[in-house]
Amino acid sequence: MSYLTQKTIKNNVSFSGVTLHSGLNVNICIKPAEPNFGIVFKRIDFKENNLVYPNFMNVTNTSLNTTIENEFGIKVSTIEHLMGALFGLGIDNALIEIDNEEVPILDGSAKEFIEKIINSGLIVSEAPIKIIKINKEIEFSDGDRFILIEPSTLSLDIDFELKYKNQIIGNQRNQVKVFEDDLTDVYNSRTFCLFEDIELIKKNGLAKGGSLQNAIVVKDHEILNPEGLRNNKEFVNHKILDCIGDLYTTGYRVIAKIKCSQGGHYLTNQLLRKVFENKENFSILEIKEKNLPHTLINRKLLKSIA
Repeated sequence: MSYLTQKTIKNNVSFSGVTLHSGLNVNICIKPAEPNFGIVFKRIDFKENNLVYPNFMNVTNTSLNTTIENEFGIKVSTIEHLMGALFGLGIDNALIEIDNEEVPILDGSAKEFIEKIINSGLIVSEAPIKIIKINKEIEFSDGDRFILIEPSTLSLDIDFELKYKNQIIGNQRNQVKVFEDDLTDVYNSRTFCLFEDIELIKKNGLAKGGSLQNAIVVKDHEILNPEGLRNNKEFVNHKILDCIGDLYTTGYRVIAKIKCSQGGHYLTNQLLRKVFENKENFSILEIKEKNLPHTLINRKLLKSIA
């Protein structure tokens, strides 16, 4: 099958579970959609004005999650892990119905999203995909934290580093080629926090649904989760997952090289706003298969579908 034409899911895919920040039990259902529909969230707990588009200009909060909001004030939050899964699987079109504001956290990674979507199967259309190609180097910095995007030929490369005083997390760095590498470790990597930050986070009304079932908690020289880490770079790999999900608020797959130090949702969103404020910084290209020597999708994730 062609990986360079638009795809949607074959069957409805449903998820239910507690949300990380509000602590509520929420249900979502991902439904197939026609070519050029895009990714659209629908708040079914509202009867009107309930469509919310995951576009970087609609991002209204980047504190510990990515929240999008429409012009009527209706929000969908903590979209980043689901968006990362859709990006990695090459899902161009889907309607995501949700019965409250926040996407369930599940196990704190994109693992369940990936597995259920793969099991549902994909429908491949004849409509060609579009990509965003970065034309110029753009950087956004905040103190010693920075994120940089620059042109690439045919790949999306992410080079991400963390710098923590905590000895367990420490300085971690990983580099991935999103369309070529096996990203299993990235998609399986869970959100994390320091034990000493939990009280402040909860005082701010967040992480009401947080637990050792959906987050890694690090206390001094110890990981409190009895099962330990899933991979030896799980902390930085989770940040890469977040970055991939936030990049998908461009609406298309991206061809670029990204380098980030100590970043997160805020830096990625500010970078995208800076890139798209000038049309000279990027090109939107419609890709015909004959023009491209390799896929713009991670083949390893899809080998069980073909």
